[in-house]
Amino acid sequence: MIPEPLIKIFITALPIIIAITFHEAAHGFVAYLRGDDTAYRLGRVSFNPIKHIDPVGTVLIPGILLLSQAPFLFGYAKPVPVAFERLKSPRMDTILVAAAGPLTNIFLALVSALIFKHLYSPDTLNPYLSELLKTSLYMNVVLAVFNLMPILPLDGGRIVVALLPQRFAQQITGLERWSMAILVGGLMILPLILNSLGFHFSPLSWLLEAPFKWLLKGIEFIVM
Repeated sequence: MIPEPLIKIFITALPIIIAITFHEAAHGFVAYLRGDDTAYRLGRVSFNPIKHIDPVGTVLIPGILLLSQAPFLFGYAKPVPVAFERLKSPRMDTILVAAAGPLTNIFLALVSALIFKHLYSPDTLNPYLSELLKTSLYMNVVLAVFNLMPILPLDGGRIVVALLPQRFAQQITGLERWSMAILVGGLMILPLILNSLGFHFSPLSWLLEAPFKWLLKGIEFIVM
């Protein structure tokens, strides 16, 4: 008999690992199709989670959020290396490579919703499978929406930079080295500290709530 806490960890961890793995593999695969084999040569065009796991983003941060019962759950993998200058059409292909990850998560969310809809029956569907599918739907929508935020190094930031005139794009790209620290510190670590002190501060929830609901409604409309 598997202990209940281990089942809950599995139900939470498996959808996160699949969502992150497919997201990163999609970036590498589209880059390979468009002329850059950097990720392919490094073995990152793979569905093997070990190739993509980041100790902090895939294990530590989701673990902290889960144990602290944060109102959101989030994680990320090692970024797939892409030599954008090697792409056949650097500007347009950058958009395609960047969009591949979030679009893959939307596809996985749609698949989860379809399976749930066609298998769901209070009498027949295993409650653990039901929870697994709902977690998969939720996590993939969260990852898609978060990564489409127009901030580097997120995919939305890559898309915006590719659309901007080169002079502005270079200025924004120069700030990228600080972006992840600002994202993790300002949107996740700081809110956890303030919430523990009794101050409600949840910028990530504020930013993601509306597009999260819109995307969920879109998926619900498709699977009706």
